[in-house]
Amino acid sequence: MQDPSPLDRALLSVSDKTGLIDLATALIARGVDLLSTGGTARALREAGLPVRDVAEVTGFPEMMDGRVKTLHPMVHGGLLALRDNPEHVAAMAAHGIGAIDLLVVNLYPFEATVAAGADYDICVDNIDNGGPAMIRAAAKNHGAVTVLTDPSQYVGLLEELGTQAGTTFAFRQRMAQAAYARTAAYDAAVSNWMAREADIATPPHRVFAGTLAQEMRYGENPHQPAAFYRDGSNRPGVATATQHQGKALSYNNINDTDAAFELVAEFAAAEGPAVAIVKHANPCGVARRATLREAYRAAFDCDRTSAFGGIVALNMPLDAATAEEIVQIFTEVVIAPDATPEARDIFAAKKNLRLLTTGALPNPRQRITAFKQVAGGLLVQDKDTGQIDPELLEVVTRRAPTAQEMRDLRFAWTVAKHTKSNAIIYAKDNATVGIGAGQMSRVDSSTIAALKAARMGAECGLSETPAQGSVVASDAFFPFADGLLAAADAGATAVIQPGGSMRDAEVIEAADEAGLAMVFTGMRHFRH
Repeated sequence: MQDPSPLDRALLSVSDKTGLIDLATALIARGVDLLSTGGTARALREAGLPVRDVAEVTGFPEMMDGRVKTLHPMVHGGLLALRDNPEHVAAMAAHGIGAIDLLVVNLYPFEATVAAGADYDICVDNIDNGGPAMIRAAAKNHGAVTVLTDPSQYVGLLEELGTQAGTTFAFRQRMAQAAYARTAAYDAAVSNWMAREADIATPPHRVFAGTLAQEMRYGENPHQPAAFYRDGSNRPGVATATQHQGKALSYNNINDTDAAFELVAEFAAAEGPAVAIVKHANPCGVARRATLREAYRAAFDCDRTSAFGGIVALNMPLDAATAEEIVQIFTEVVIAPDATPEARDIFAAKKNLRLLTTGALPNPRQRITAFKQVAGGLLVQDKDTGQIDPELLEVVTRRAPTAQEMRDLRFAWTVAKHTKSNAIIYAKDNATVGIGAGQMSRVDSSTIAALKAARMGAECGLSETPAQGSVVASDAFFPFADGLLAAADAGATAVIQPGGSMRDAEVIEAADEAGLAMVFTGMRHFRH
């Protein structure tokens, strides 16, 4: 192996032509001969650069709409031949195969085509075959061949060539690793898309891939290295957002911001303003009101203590009046579909406040694959997109909920869906007034929610706890009547829960004795 390895001939075949002309010009200036294909060769010629068509080398024209052009021994022999192996060198000489020292390939935009919603045939047509084959060949032979798979790597190559007449093994090795990662991610995108199209819920092999978006100072804790990867989807959210100000998001910021925005997206903007405030991936206040400012105030009042240093998510563009309220306390991140110039100006004075805009809300009903790592494996499931049909709610008590109670029950149920189990949500007038999250027993979550509601009443100067006259949502069934009775003791008048307990009859009887209205959803919302 020669190190540095010289570059005498390069093959360029790219879908994304960003930086192509500058790279090719620099290579030609260093005496590198260029081979190319199709549109890439045309772009080089239009720029006045000398280039030879691969078809001239292979002796075969591009055919079948470009599907067959580089899958040929004259190409792959030039990439795979070991330069220090006499038999390989002799075979190259016998068959007139010239060495290819540099391969520059980026693949057909399959992921972008799928994200744009293209039909099946167009997506299939954007599956690259020749590109991955060449990339893998070049990467395997990185002892001699340099492979670039992304325009962001061009500068690094030119810097490498600026100090010596070729590339070092260390550089080629890094590029080979990136090449294998790119083809793996590409194949993962294709296989996962095809599994969805074929409605294969549990394929025998499952691969998840991402593109590095950010190297982080640390992860959940300072001793944990971490990074953020994008998965290539176009779902509006923290991964696709534009950050307008503030320092880079941390691991916990990203996790909490995602939780907040996914929650607030449950409330369609067409049905009015909604605000969610999240801390440690759990809501500490959610509200709907006539204006964003009022919604923020109501969400903030639910738990003023926890809101400090939290994440604020809005279901419509941030306005100046709401921005003025938000900056009254320290807030880590605000995420919204957009923000007015006046709101941005107000935030600009708070340099540590991050503002993210997404252009839209994510679809809470979109089918998405979610996964969690466990020792030795992955747990894979569909994201919880469950929705309840109000017409199918089962009233199981003697008293049926009033119209206002039913509205609040549906609101509280939506918030419970996004709260760590065991989750108990007290709500009143389309706003949370007490949240109990993540407790090992349901009665403890109910007690904590009631205590938080009482504290809210004291902090807001109310004459009584806002739990009086509230409704309660439970993410899973009450296994005993104690959790339900704790809610009744706190002042709740109606309950929504999945039902399905062996003791449902006892719980219903207790609800009737307490004068509660209760409905069953038939759907559970565990969240861990």
